[in-house]
Amino acid sequence: MSQTALLVELEPVVARNLDRHLSLAKEWFPHEYVPWSEGRTFDGPLGGEAWSPTDSTIPDVARTALIVNLLTEDNLPSYHHEIATLFGRDGAWGTWVHRWTAEEGRHGVAIRDYLTVSRAVDPVALERARMTHMSEGYTNAHGDEVLHSLAYVSFQELATRISHRNTGKATGDPTCEALLARVAADENLHMVFYRNLLAAAFELAPSQAMRAVADVVADFQMPGSGIDGFARKSVAIALAGIYDLRQHRDEVLQPVLRQWDVFNVTGLNADGEAAREQLAAQLENLDRAASRFEEKRDARAARLALR
Repeated sequence: MSQTALLVELEPVVARNLDRHLSLAKEWFPHEYVPWSEGRTFDGPLGGEAWSPTDSTIPDVARTALIVNLLTEDNLPSYHHEIATLFGRDGAWGTWVHRWTAEEGRHGVAIRDYLTVSRAVDPVALERARMTHMSEGYTNAHGDEVLHSLAYVSFQELATRISHRNTGKATGDPTCEALLARVAADENLHMVFYRNLLAAAFELAPSQAMRAVADVVADFQMPGSGIDGFARKSVAIALAGIYDLRQHRDEVLQPVLRQWDVFNVTGLNADGEAAREQLAAQLENLDRAASRFEEKRDARAARLALR
């Protein structure tokens, strides 16, 4: 099916799932999750106190994860451009694009307000990182392919949910944990929306859907991978158990693939069958890679304990 035909055929599914989403989404307000009474003026034109690492007791790795999560949310203008260009701004697709953008916009606002008021991170370094990251923008690797994009966001929204929840726990701050749990709840609803669309696509065009899923799993990158120093930051985050290969495979890929029942899909052509075989091989490779990482992490922890 052509990209246009897919958009047309899936629009009724978008409309139904949009209605479902709106019936489940809960109104919430970012300002209610920020401890405003803890804030104080920073140095600069208003003559306050300069930021210091001792201003907050949040562990360093949790600060790193918070920065990565926030910078990822900051690129929302680029994400909106990509999905609005692909899905369009009219009809049910357009209504969803704008609703999704509005909901995602709360996340960056809430997290930045929390970080600034609580002095959890250096606000100057954070702003410089934001400018650098947003100046790079974001480009969808499958910007002209509907099913690849739906497959990607199905996994990415779930990955983001897990990252936010685990980051909140890692801070040791009940206020931050409550905020990120609220953000994660939004991300979960977004994941379900996209997952349901691709489930419908498996009925419309099973081979195209299977190819899309296999391709996305093979080259999956989080949207924040363009953040300066992302490789180093992601290793620290993985070592802390906030988001690692095992979680990516077992808590992100596997549950979504199980919902689509990919290994029992019928009606595949030769390329669809090849894509399914590639997907199975990729999951096995990820399992081995995750086990190797876990072994190295355990060995590292043991060495640190001896010190």
